[in-house]
Amino acid sequence: MIARLAPELRVAFDAAAAAWKAGDRTGRIWEGDATVWTGRDEAYWLGWLDAPEREAARLGDYAELARVASHKGVRDILLLGMGGSSLGAEVLRRSFGEGDLRGGFPRLHVLDSTHPDQVRAVAHLLDPATTWVVVASKSGSTIEPNLLLAYFLDHFESALGANAAARFIAISDPGSTLDQLARERRFLALVPGEPTVGGRFSALSPFGLVPAALLGLDLPRYLERASELAAACREAEVEKNPGVSLGLALGVAAEAGRDKLTLILAPEIAALGAWLEQLVAESTGKLGQMILPIDGEPLAPPNWYGKDRLFVVVRYAGRLSDEQEDAVATLLFAGQPVLEIDCADLAELGAEFYRWEFATAVAGAYLHLHPFDQPDVEAAKAAARKLTQRVEEGGALPPEAPFYAEHGVELFADPDEAAALFLAADERSLRGILAAHLDRARPGDYVALCAFLEMSAENEAALAELRNAVSKVTGVATTLGFGPRYLHSTGQAHKGGPATGLFCQFTDKPAADLPVPGRRLTFGQVIASQARGDFEVLTERGRRTLRIHLAMGAEKGLRRLLSAF
Repeated sequence: MIARLAPELRVAFDAAAAAWKAGDRTGRIWEGDATVWTGRDEAYWLGWLDAPEREAARLGDYAELARVASHKGVRDILLLGMGGSSLGAEVLRRSFGEGDLRGGFPRLHVLDSTHPDQVRAVAHLLDPATTWVVVASKSGSTIEPNLLLAYFLDHFESALGANAAARFIAISDPGSTLDQLARERRFLALVPGEPTVGGRFSALSPFGLVPAALLGLDLPRYLERASELAAACREAEVEKNPGVSLGLALGVAAEAGRDKLTLILAPEIAALGAWLEQLVAESTGKLGQMILPIDGEPLAPPNWYGKDRLFVVVRYAGRLSDEQEDAVATLLFAGQPVLEIDCADLAELGAEFYRWEFATAVAGAYLHLHPFDQPDVEAAKAAARKLTQRVEEGGALPPEAPFYAEHGVELFADPDEAAALFLAADERSLRGILAAHLDRARPGDYVALCAFLEMSAENEAALAELRNAVSKVTGVATTLGFGPRYLHSTGQAHKGGPATGLFCQFTDKPAADLPVPGRRLTFGQVIASQARGDFEVLTERGRRTLRIHLAMGAEKGLRRLLSAF
């Protein structure tokens, strides 16, 4: 890593590095000393440290699974998961492609949404007779993969009969409810997770390696690169340690107010950003602190950025796009702090996973945080559970009414918030209220676009355009996350970090709903409950939050919002 830091940050980094070495904190991490962090249960969660070595011993098992898939003519793999159980696989899917059927490897699909339009779209893509389903859930109790499993088990049984479960693979910790179900239903395979590895640190555990094997990766080389990086993370000299040097730079920058970790990733490895969002934000966004990754934001001139930014550039084989290289050059000329990393080839993605896991643990130690817990994620889950329970008891969600509606776009906010927006708006219109909401952004703030919509290419493009417009209007950092995925990612920082977020939450009316087999619930009710639960917790915590419901559907609704901007 090359660290190009302004003099004041360099002084702080050098002091932090000296203190880190003097306290032998690298050695203490490898010894499992919880006092490196907060002295609570951190030592239990360090199973990821030796994951590359441990998993190398299981290469035969992974190879056999891939061989059986090829022998049985499997053309598609569907992975059902959420957060750390799916995002590592999503990086591999998007970086290595969807598989090469000519080489005998199936396509990989990742489903981590409860939006009925998306569930239906994925189901229509797949032929159950040539598809395997991988259900990944560390605890076995996460609501999203459990509901998706119920749907696809029913869907496959309708097509294949009683033996459909023989096309399912479970990855879960021993003794979990999913572990038990897989045994009872006689799944094709049950791959045990490592209980001492938390979800967001699990990319080099079975949660990342099973889909990697099925996708056709050269796992021996992949794990060898990760092992080399892990060995380098034992180095006592901070500048020679890739994990410690990056982690201290992140921590020192955040302490200096540069808590917006702005990622500039080479196009070939751009998918790494979503995984980094979850790892870093969920690990550090708590107790009023955070390091918030800014992924996929449009590049801008240096004078547009505030003093809350730290830029991390990850090149691929020494290269970025021409536009990115020009942007980095102007950032350096302007004196913005920039960290530069090179990923030599796709086989080094495993090493990058490890580098960032170690760095995140180090940043947590520097900021005196517990990087392996997620205390504020549960709040939104609990609020959503209350709402889904009311649906199962009464058949419907509690009624609600917007405080303003215009041409199929409905606005919801806390009553005090709604009154403040009306008072601040130049005109009582959609345009006026949106402007009043965004006008509250101040230097050091960020705007989070939280979309409980189908993750279609059309919606992603429209939201990217909307994000660009918000960036220009507010001049602050922006994030874009799809729900419920982001609840297990940046959602922790939204609620546990500082109150510097300005939230625009988007919901829509699905084209058609889907029932959840065996439950008095539909997927439309589930995702609505998750959105309303998140909105409720954000509001309770005094976050500036506006929910924008696209009653006309996402496609028309997003166009309407773009015209308002």
